[in-house]
This record gives sequence, structure tokens and C-alpha cells, in this order.
Amino acid sequence: MSAEKQIVTIPAEFVGLRLDQALAKMFPEYSRSRLKDWLLSGAISVEGGPKRPKDAVSGGETVYFEPQPEATITAEAEPMALDIVYEDDHLLVVNKAAGLVVHPGAGNHAGTLMNGLLHHVATLEEVPRAGIIHRLDKDTSGLLLVAKTLTVHTALVRLLAEREIERHYLAVCNGELTGGGTIREPIGRHPVDRKRQSVQQNGKPAVTHYTVKERFTAYTYVDVKLETGRTHQIRVHFAHRRHSLVGDPTYGGRLALPKAASEELIQVLRHFKRQALHATRLAFKHPVSAEPLAFEVAPPDDFQILIETLRQSSANG
Repeated sequence: MSAEKQIVTIPAEFVGLRLDQALAKMFPEYSRSRLKDWLLSGAISVEGGPKRPKDAVSGGETVYFEPQPEATITAEAEPMALDIVYEDDHLLVVNKAAGLVVHPGAGNHAGTLMNGLLHHVATLEEVPRAGIIHRLDKDTSGLLLVAKTLTVHTALVRLLAEREIERHYLAVCNGELTGGGTIREPIGRHPVDRKRQSVQQNGKPAVTHYTVKERFTAYTYVDVKLETGRTHQIRVHFAHRRHSLVGDPTYGGRLALPKAASEELIQVLRHFKRQALHATRLAFKHPVSAEPLAFEVAPPDDFQILIETLRQSSANG
């Protein structure tokens, strides 16, 4: 069902503005692109008739507005055990397990996080991407933010675009980093392998900040803060620096075992079949209450076993 119809008057001080600009000011809870779509589809009319987004307003016109639900979700709701870290009437934060696909796609029409979310909150079918604000790769664990309503979705997407959502990851990379730093390399689709991303000079800007948490023999444990959120950004940036993430099947290359590695470490590394990457922290201002929120979750067992084994192996020389 669509939301309740609204009848409002364009303020006189908006005279001369384009209609789409005026609507964006009048209805800031919706994105400008969505308002434009509704205007073109007839869900928004002015003085009872159609108008173009570029038409200038005179001030005082009556706008008839009936917000429409999204009709883009094709996934089926499925009961699923979700590790919910926080939930209220507006949003939720979920701790995604490694191995869980976020969105349905080719070969993954069921059993995804989206399927589980649609069962948990049925009205998410009216929100873009079932409210999922950002994504994690299948084999990356950790925190994901989900909006429950269209207005909160719009607000959170804006916060993300304005870099007002703090996202920290934990990662283990190959090689010994001497210190922290920032990687500023544009990322785009790989020119040959279309399933991969790579550093491309004509790609989209991508910025990754990192600090060293702990150094091991031939490996480094890092805390990573994303400034941008390109596909596979952390994995691509560290691989570009020749410090690919441990276990990364796409960007890591063949497993290279360090000299004098213990048998225990060799077994752990051989059986760690995913990128050693965990979304550990989310912090942002609540889009409705403006309350500062921060959430943090520890890495899963396989990640912690990897860290402890690397620590013991390094201590034993």
C-alpha cells in the first residue's frame, strides 16, 4: 500500500526554483531521484496536473503527493536465525556470518541475508534492497546497517554518502607493514576479469585508512577505516600494495607459507579459505532521534584462531 496522500503548498520563497529543487526542499526525507520518478509517474502532481522536473515554480501552487512503495524486491521471505545487535522501529544492525550472501543473485536466489530480513520485517519489501544500506562480501563477517522505512533509508544513504557513518574493519594481510597509512587509489572493474575490481586511473575515488594493531612473522594485523565504499575496496587496495589479505581467493594468489612456520600455523593457513576481513565497528547518528550510536562485535572463531596461531608462531620464532 502507498503512504497517506499529502496536499501541501509550495512556499512563496521558492519562486523561481526548478520544481524538482522545490520538492527536494519540501520533502527532504525522500531522495531527489525518487521524487523525480514519482513526479514523472504521476504520484506527484501540481495543481492537479502533470509537471516536468525542470519547470519553474511561482510559489503558492498546490502539490498533491502520494508516496509509493518500492516494487523492486523479488526475493522470498525465509525464516532465518539473525544475529541482531540492535533494533528499534526505524533501523537494525545485524552481525553477518562469514559465508552468508547479502543479496540474491545468480546462483543465490534463496538463503541470503535479504531473504531472512524480509521474514523478520515484512514491510522491508517496500524499501530499496530490503533496507540494506551497505554490503559485505559473502565471506566477510561483521556489522551491516538496515533501514526499516523509506525515509530512514534515504537519511542513512545520505549519511553514508556524506561519510558520516564510521566503519572499521579488522584484517590480516600478508607481509610485515612498517606502520599505518592511507591508500588513495581509484577503483574500477577489471578490464579483463569482469568479476573482479582493480586499481584503475579512470576508476572511482577510493580511500582506505589503516593502522597496525599487531605484527607477526610475515603477517600484519590491521585496523581499517573506510572513507569510501567501493566494491572489494579493502581487498583491492591491500592487494595493490602487495599485501593481499590472508585467505583471499580472488586477490590473494597462491598460498605462500613463511619459512620455519609451525605445523599448527601451516594447517590453520591452509584451512582458512576466506579473506581475513571482519566489519567490527559501526558508528553514526540516529537519523530520527539524532542520538549517537556505536556498535562493535568481535571477529568469529576462525578469525580469532588465526590471530592466536600467528601470535604463538611469532613468539616461538
